[in-house]
Amino acid sequence: MGASEAAVAADGTGEAAPRAGLSGGRKAVGSVSWAVLVPVLLLLGSAIGQWVTWLGVVVVMAVIAVAAWVIGGVWHRAGAATLVSFGGFALMLFAGPAVYEAYMTTVGEPVDAVVTRVADRDQRRGPDMFCTVRELGGDRSTYEVSQQENCFGQAEPGDRVEIREDPLGLLDPRLPDSPDQRNTTEITLAVTAGLTLLLAGGTFYGGQRRRDR
Repeated sequence: MGASEAAVAADGTGEAAPRAGLSGGRKAVGSVSWAVLVPVLLLLGSAIGQWVTWLGVVVVMAVIAVAAWVIGGVWHRAGAATLVSFGGFALMLFAGPAVYEAYMTTVGEPVDAVVTRVADRDQRRGPDMFCTVRELGGDRSTYEVSQQENCFGQAEPGDRVEIREDPLGLLDPRLPDSPDQRNTTEITLAVTAGLTLLLAGGTFYGGQRRRDR
């Protein structure tokens, strides 16, 4: 009996027997692996974006594309793929600032500085604040920081502030929060954690409910 004949159903209808799917254990392990890998790589890409913006965007876009292809194209779970795709873009917006703020507030070295200039550059996408600060000690380095480094007009020229400098020298210094910015870091971290869990759950669900075709 040939291989094609062996695949014929026993009732003689001529329909091929369905291909055996993954065992429950292997499916669970694969689902967990993807559910961990996708959020971790997105968080890594978002963190890289705070250092080299274009590189971080490339990493995040590549991760989202691969995850959408696996969940939607291989596992055939279009809903889960859509959830992970949109959740990945949302995570990129929150995770980068969350990682930067948490890193600088916990590891950053406090340095006394003075604000020398505050500029509101009205660009096409809207107001964009830039603050120029100069160290009061050491080599008296001068930095121009943007809203990404917490320049939102809370300090005026001549104000003395305590900035946080990256001990590795990779990231720009961060300006301190104003009184009305309390708990913003905690809120950003909470949103990031929620989106991370959502992505992990969506990926795991897609892996567990995959359709073999």
